[in-house]
Amino acid sequence: MSDEEDLSAWGDALAEQAEAEADSDESASAEDPWGAALNEQAAAESDAQTSTLDELSASRGDSSEKVDLDVLLDIPVTLQLEIGRTKVSIRNLLSYTQGSVIEMDRLAGEPLDLLVNGTLIAHGEVVVINDKFGVRLTDVISPQDRIKKLK
Repeated sequence: MSDEEDLSAWGDALAEQAEAEADSDESASAEDPWGAALNEQAAAESDAQTSTLDELSASRGDSSEKVDLDVLLDIPVTLQLEIGRTKVSIRNLLSYTQGSVIEMDRLAGEPLDLLVNGTLIAHGEVVVINDKFGVRLTDVISPQDRIKKLK
């Protein structure tokens, strides 16, 4: 077997393996959509956490001090999902009864706002998997932009 044939055989084998892995991922997703969503979320969080930790390490400047992030990781925070806002008078508020419809400032299909302790962190969309609601994040606000909004 020549080197070209050898390389071609390796390429074919790798392509076959990639197809088999893709097929197994698709069948696993069809069987357990929550599992697939959680795996996707874990991968995204891992990437975000690694990049955030790298940014923190690089921005500290003084490497002689050690930051113990474990202390911060267990602090509870409040997550809120906001579908929209509206202003109403107290007269209208008191007139609401069961079945009343309140018009919001957003259109159907617009992304929700994810707020952490009142600060906008991301935008997302509602998903329903096995009769349970969830939120798929579509856009995460960068830490630099969040800090700019605080000032």
